[in-house]
Amino acid sequence: MPDLSSLGFLGLFLGTFLAATVVPFSSDALYIAVMLATKRPWICLIVGSLGNWLGSVTTYFLGRTCKWEWLEKHFKVKREDLEKQKKNIDRYGVWMALISWVPIIGDVISLGLGFYKTKPFWTLLLLLVGKVLRFSVWTLLTLHPAIAQALHLG
Repeated sequence: MPDLSSLGFLGLFLGTFLAATVVPFSSDALYIAVMLATKRPWICLIVGSLGNWLGSVTTYFLGRTCKWEWLEKHFKVKREDLEKQKKNIDRYGVWMALISWVPIIGDVISLGLGFYKTKPFWTLLLLLVGKVLRFSVWTLLTLHPAIAQALHLG
């Protein structure tokens, strides 16, 4: 994968989008790098959240159109994993969208929410809330002087 941070906000959008799909990619370091390079935290928060949300929306709608066989064959998602997730979706419903930002399992959560056809409006809204909260935390951790110094970012 090319150095997306060199593309500025476009790279941030592409990286955060890809990270929220089934492409194995983490956008946290990219987010911090672009934010520190541009010194525009509000734009990074908007671009990063929007890109990551749209990636999750794409994954959600992929899930809505999928069949068991496709998930197993093309996405390497095991039937047992989806059946286990079904129990969580039955228990927590669309609220699971708030944790779709968690690495590795977040994409499966978005895919599962779509696959089990949760209510689109509430699912997409909570996906957005989760993404904004995630990048807000990274922004605060990066820009707060004491935290930035402890993390060797500033």
